Amino acid sequence: MLDLTTLVPGPLATLALAEAGAHVLKIERPGGDEAREYEPKVGPDSGIFALLNRGKRSIVLDLKTAGGIEHFKHLVADADILVEQFRPGVMARLGLSYDVLSQINKRLIYCAISGYGQTGPLSGVAAHDLNYVAETGMLSLVASADGSPVLPPALIADIAGGSYPAIMNILLALLQRQHCGSGCYIDVAMAENVLPFLYAAIAKQQITGVGPQAGEDMTTGGSARYGIYRTVDDRFLSVAPVEDRFWASFCDRIDLPGHARDDRSDPVKTKSLVAAKIREKTAAQWSEIFRDYDVCVAVVATIDEALDSEHFRSRKVFDRKVAIGSGDVTALPMPFDRRFRSLVTAAPYPLLDEAADASGWDMFNS
Repeated sequence: MLDLTTLVPGPLATLALAEAGAHVLKIERPGGDEAREYEPKVGPDSGIFALLNRGKRSIVLDLKTAGGIEHFKHLVADADILVEQFRPGVMARLGLSYDVLSQINKRLIYCAISGYGQTGPLSGVAAHDLNYVAETGMLSLVASADGSPVLPPALIADIAGGSYPAIMNILLALLQRQHCGSGCYIDVAMAENVLPFLYAAIAKQQITGVGPQAGEDMTTGGSARYGIYRTVDDRFLSVAPVEDRFWASFCDRIDLPGHARDDRSDPVKTKSLVAAKIREKTAAQWSEIFRDYDVCVAVVATIDEALDSEHFRSRKVFDRKVAIGSGDVTALPMPFDRRFRSLVTAAPYPLLDEAADASGWDMFNS
């Protein structure tokens, strides 16, 4: 696999496939992927870069030179998959379009990841994750107290709209190639791949003719049964007893007055009373009270607590490592069943241009 991607969407997709055993050669421009410079550093490079590029090899090629183009085409001849993340049209201007490369290798699966896709009025527009979720309407659904949209805590479009669709389409293309013998071109558009997350909002808009408003629906803050509540020790509980049986059990555990349990008649009042009840005790006390009951409640964990989770550790979620010199850091968990993952549990990330002296794909045997 040839990886011409940077930052997050492409690197995470190729990381997953490397975890499944693919040989991934990261093609970096002179100076390297800018993500190498991100903080915090681990060794000479960014910890973020190390996590996203575990198990790959690196080679620097200047694709603006004849020598770089020639070397790249040599690698393409024996590649199975190419993933690129340039703005639409860049690879064609370099003379490296799918049409050109498929003449060199008809079995090549070429996956292009971009913000808005290879065609359409926005195809050439520069944007980032926040812009993509804004374009889809997602940002309009959850607002702060002053009515402004809430900044998402995760790169939704990059990962759920870019990385994961790229993985799925590449795997489908490999299956197709087994039957027809030839590769294909894959157009992954991050913005439009966010839309499946808006299934409820899209259904409401089309069926009622009225779109949802921020904080109005079940999953956006309009229900006492689905929200975040502060405890007396300033921790938070995520509360999601949506079904009636869970709601009844939850109300019993917090001793919510009977008149307030009909949350559909006055959801604002019920939510206020639930908040007051939760504010009476610490997070640890609530965890003990809810223990052994089906209430769909969890304490909002810190990252440190999540990494030390007894449940995650029992499932060996964090058993893989990124080897860095004589030490290591925890590798990113990948969404594959263990039977589909490499047996290598500790792998290094690539130092810049480390494979420069290797010959072709033999570098993975060195």
